[in-house]
Amino acid sequence: MSSRKLLVFFFCFLLYYSKNPPFVLSSPSSSSSDNVRLDFPFFSLRNFTLLGDSYLRNGMIGLTRELGVPSSSAGTVIFNNPIKFFDSETNTTASFSTKFSFTIANLNPSSFGDGLSFFLSPDNRILGSPGGYLGLVNSSQLTKNKFLAIEFDTRLDMHFDDPNDNHVGFDIESLNSIKTANTMLQGINLKAGNVITTWIDYKNVQEKLSVFLSYSNIKPEKAILSLDINLYEYLKENMYVGFSASTEGSTELHLIENWSFHTYGFLSLRTRKNPHNVSDNSVAFVTPMIPEVDSDSSSRNNHHKKLGLELGIAVPAFFFVALVVFVYVSVRRLNSIKTQKLFFNHELLTSPREFTYRELKLATKGFHSSRIIGHGAFGTVYKAFFVNSGTIAAVKRSKHSHEGKTEFLAELSIIACLRHKNLVQLQGWCVEKGELLLVYDFMPNGSLDKLLYQQGPYLSWSHRHNIAVGLASVLTYLHQECEQQVIHRDIKTGNILSNEAEPMEVPRIKPSLTFSCSLHYTLDDIVSDDDDDDQVEDCEIKITTQQ
Repeated sequence: MSSRKLLVFFFCFLLYYSKNPPFVLSSPSSSSSDNVRLDFPFFSLRNFTLLGDSYLRNGMIGLTRELGVPSSSAGTVIFNNPIKFFDSETNTTASFSTKFSFTIANLNPSSFGDGLSFFLSPDNRILGSPGGYLGLVNSSQLTKNKFLAIEFDTRLDMHFDDPNDNHVGFDIESLNSIKTANTMLQGINLKAGNVITTWIDYKNVQEKLSVFLSYSNIKPEKAILSLDINLYEYLKENMYVGFSASTEGSTELHLIENWSFHTYGFLSLRTRKNPHNVSDNSVAFVTPMIPEVDSDSSSRNNHHKKLGLELGIAVPAFFFVALVVFVYVSVRRLNSIKTQKLFFNHELLTSPREFTYRELKLATKGFHSSRIIGHGAFGTVYKAFFVNSGTIAAVKRSKHSHEGKTEFLAELSIIACLRHKNLVQLQGWCVEKGELLLVYDFMPNGSLDKLLYQQGPYLSWSHRHNIAVGLASVLTYLHQECEQQVIHRDIKTGNILSNEAEPMEVPRIKPSLTFSCSLHYTLDDIVSDDDDDDQVEDCEIKITTQQ
């Protein structure tokens, strides 16, 4: 057998088992493929589909981004195979029971929200919006996604009539829960970072849904949430099962560690599937005639039997060795692909990247006074020269304070996402030794005020026009075009910079920490008396009048 045919054989072998997974077990008393039992002490990509920001790591499912700075994120994980919940032949709705362990942790305890959910849906591509939508509901089409869900909510959202920021609720195609329960009444804090085990039981005969929570693996006697409900009209014949979660400007993490699920209550249809009752007595057996054989033919038969035995041992042994080689090569190739993907993801996550304090200290000569190039609301700005790469950067340095850290997180999470040719690019950050440091592109030509008032050359009207147009372009981007509306609030000639290659042909605005973000307000609602319009007017007067 050629190597190509051998590979085709093993591919078919693997494909067969991928279509017939060994972890789906039918109840002995039921018809096959009806009652289902799943058990996942850990997770693998073979059995689940990851959507949005969800990921698999160390056998656990993460549903939202793992970042050290606040962000908005949404993710979903769905079991690949649909599960039967309704039998049209017997008009029977399944009962079901599930158990899973999850953790809601936080890199920054003061930054929390929004929570996670366990859901059933007829759609295997369900993915909602970040924020209070828990990754279930699309913010622009609130009724598009169909689902039944148990939510574990960690943020009070009055839009959905949440009772508090620590509750479980039962949802049907809406995040306005039919019934909720305060988890703190049973001593369960969803946001504490502890492993929480959950049991969800629906008994179709009793028409009752119950939810149990515990810090241990022992199921409590009393349910934290219980309601009488008939899910007949919501449980379709085939539905998908999964988990979802979301954040909005927080560092909350949502991890699923294990999961088991089973349905029961379907009736056996064996008698209907075998309408012809043929007993053993109705089949006639004929005893075959055994011919006589001579000694020569007997010896030939023995030789053939011996040869067949040898082949029966050799062929399976060959296939076993080939299988081992094939698996070894496949694993090596898969590990190589994973390594490349991890490297690629690492490169994406490191721009802007985190610098070490030692790097920045060496680049600024120990933050020497001779390297100071400016001062701002955030702190002192130093010129940094990185010997290894031969690059120059500007480093903002500030001591830790409560307000300073809040501003730092705001600048890092929002400015890092801004992309415009007229904005100075953020290269990275550092949080060490009680200090907050930001690294920006260095603009060697300095600021516009120096060109207007000090040593700068005379600016022609074409240069002045380019400066005004560039300023208008970047403010249009900040006010109207970026995902979150940003108000700079510090437009002045000292914050308009120029690099060496483009002396004021493409002016760069230095990002400021005194900005506002809004999703629902107009510019007049959020700009203070000293707003961007007044500042731009003052700046343009200086540009057009100073000789």
